[in-house]
Amino acid sequence: MKNVLITGSSTGIGFATAICLARANYHVFAGVRSFKNVGPLQAAIDTNLPIQTVQLDVTDDASVTSAVQEVSRRAGSIDVLVNNAGIGGGGPIELVPIDGAKQIFETNYFGAIRMIRAVLPQMRERQSGAIVNITSLAGRLASGGSGHYSASKFALEATCEILAIETRPHGIRVAIIEPGVIATPIFSKGEAPNLDGNPYATPLRRMLKFFEAQLSQPTQPEAVAAVVQEVLESDSPKLRYTVGKDAELLLKMRQQINDEDWIGSGLLSDDELFKRTAEMIGVNLYAKSANAG
Repeated sequence: MKNVLITGSSTGIGFATAICLARANYHVFAGVRSFKNVGPLQAAIDTNLPIQTVQLDVTDDASVTSAVQEVSRRAGSIDVLVNNAGIGGGGPIELVPIDGAKQIFETNYFGAIRMIRAVLPQMRERQSGAIVNITSLAGRLASGGSGHYSASKFALEATCEILAIETRPHGIRVAIIEPGVIATPIFSKGEAPNLDGNPYATPLRRMLKFFEAQLSQPTQPEAVAAVVQEVLESDSPKLRYTVGKDAELLLKMRQQINDEDWIGSGLLSDDELFKRTAEMIGVNLYAKSANAG
């Protein structure tokens, strides 16, 4: 039975991944920032699924060190790390305070780096292991209004690619999972931006319209969890995995557009933009969920 440590496991993708892997006979250590939010995990544990909770705040060096040591002591080794913990936070680059940008990077980027650095020595020593990093469609496709959230995911994507090259000779598998819009609490934790008098109201309005449409029929966290299991069990693993039809369609569209036209889309009217998008991918994602059929 392989031992898996998952960050950000109390809700959403992390919770779904913990349940999925436990049902597949992995020994899951579910990292949570606070034990106040472990009700659903405890319910799963009570059904005899092989899940144990561990206190873990990826923004705190001491917490990361303590959690990795605790899991290693309990299980003997950490075979798989799933970096899932993350926070949202878009907004125009000019208007987001530096402290806000730092907070996003502290969790989404440096949090993953802390975890990777903590588990790599034992994986290298064993010459085996897997590190799965949950990034985002926003880590491949930068759009107006996505701000430092997208930047943090782009940074993590680059690091994952570098890490995959560096660790391959040591028998360590690295994978990047790029979900589109997933039904998770991350979208309910932030406040909608105020568009009144905002000089960047147009890209913000379009971004909100896109999320509103996709959240009407979103991809479920269980779809991401299934891909994590696929990564761990595949005989021919890939570096990148896209999850969600919206992510697949938008990445396909972006590949067909040069940089100048992508940037120039900000000059189009909403009607022109929505029409061109629909013509390229067959659905107006600003009005309809990609999963609507």
